[in-house]
Amino acid sequence: MYDGITDRVIEEAVYIIETGATVRKTGKAFHLGKSTVHKDVTERLREIDKRLYKKVKKVLGKNLAERHLRGGEATRRKYIMLKEKGE
Repeated sequence: MYDGITDRVIEEAVYIIETGATVRKTGKAFHLGKSTVHKDVTERLREIDKRLYKKVKKVLGKNLAERHLRGGEATRRKYIMLKEKGE
């Protein structure tokens, strides 16, 4: 694998571990698509650093488990905003 890609994958992994960021937030932070980040931290990282991969997998599992809560909160905020606008 190219050194640039390897460095990027490791930076993304460290960012996810330190911040608990989702794949989408990581993509925005690194100006990458969510699919690229997902491939980086699930497939490429496993080949580069298994220890780091296991830590990222744990964070991503937590994010997946909480996804329905974030979605529900976003919907709640949407309807509060619509009510305030009078729609």
